[in-house]
Amino acid sequence: MPVPERLWDLIGTQLGRPDGLIGRLVGRILNRGNRATVGAAVAAADPAPGATAVDIGFGGGVGLGLLLDRVGDTGTVHGVEVAPTMIEQARRRYRDDLGTGRLTLHTAAMHDLPLSTATVDAVVSTNTVYFIEDLTTAFTEVARVLRPTGRLALGVGDPTAMARMPFTENRFRLRPIDEITGHLETAGLTVVREERLTDEGAVEFHLLICEKK
Repeated sequence: MPVPERLWDLIGTQLGRPDGLIGRLVGRILNRGNRATVGAAVAAADPAPGATAVDIGFGGGVGLGLLLDRVGDTGTVHGVEVAPTMIEQARRRYRDDLGTGRLTLHTAAMHDLPLSTATVDAVVSTNTVYFIEDLTTAFTEVARVLRPTGRLALGVGDPTAMARMPFTENRFRLRPIDEITGHLETAGLTVVREERLTDEGAVEFHLLICEKK
């Protein structure tokens, strides 16, 4: 494998599951690069003070802080992440919130959420669907844990724009937005609004705001 290809493979792998020293660096980069999109997802999910909110695939953890600010002292936040390195990074960053019980971290995937049925008011998940094989099963789990009035804010990079990035080839599952919407519908979630975040006039990111049917 040529050196450039090995490099892209490493980058793609680390973006999907940050690990070790490089993974900790990736987590910091994700926090800076994704702050605007994660912030938009948190705002769209709009958890009220006292609510229970979840960030699935929280990566560098910037969304956890934004959700903690939203739900306040009487609310709770759950962080779900498959990468142990990101879990440990979040443990250090949010030590006080873990100690008070406002934040709970789970090493888990979207398709097997360690949360009780109908207990969550808001779920945010950004840049995660590229690494999930069975979207219907994963979204069905999200629908299960949401309260009847709950909301999911799902952030997805524009597939055309993503396909131009060399680290996505053969490493990311890039699906048309309509296909993702179909999986949401099958899982019992309806897209009630779509927002598009732009970069110099080009659509780069889709934010799908969903409610239970």
